Amino acid sequence: MSKVSYSPFLVVAAMLAATSASAHISLENRQATIGADYKAVFAVPHGCGGSATIKIRVQIPEGVVAVEPMPKPGWNVDVIKGKYSGEYDYHGTKLSDGAKEVVWSGGELPGHSRDEFVISTFLTDALKPNSTLYFPTVQECEQGVSRWIEMPAEGQTDDGHEGKWPAPGVKLMPKP
Repeated sequence: MSKVSYSPFLVVAAMLAATSASAHISLENRQATIGADYKAVFAVPHGCGGSATIKIRVQIPEGVVAVEPMPKPGWNVDVIKGKYSGEYDYHGTKLSDGAKEVVWSGGELPGHSRDEFVISTFLTDALKPNSTLYFPTVQECEQGVSRWIEMPAEGQTDDGHEGKWPAPGVKLMPKP
């Protein structure tokens, strides 16, 4: 029987590589139903290369309405509004404008700490079931910026999308 030994340096390097590959901003609930409320919980696992996070900007995709960010103690929250590309029905009310981006700023999340940023939303019937809806997110740090904005190219499958900077995504399920 042969014995294999590994250098402690190689073991640590492999662990760090595996951690950094999966340590991106993601959504806690990775599945949601169209035509229903959705609580988007953005998990921020770390800062930018050890630097503290000082701002999180989340782009709100078309077809997502009734956006209400949860306040965070020590952080300011701003909602940037604009026109939608069309009208959406929200419980009998037609909406043609609303949140396009949510920004948390003024706080500080230490570089090696994790936290969550939460937005309550409604996923309109205009969204396509059995597809993935992406929320491009920019994480600004004291030193550096991480742009979690990569999405599969038009016509490519959503399965296994794990680029270097993947946008947080949620699988859309049809109405029951």
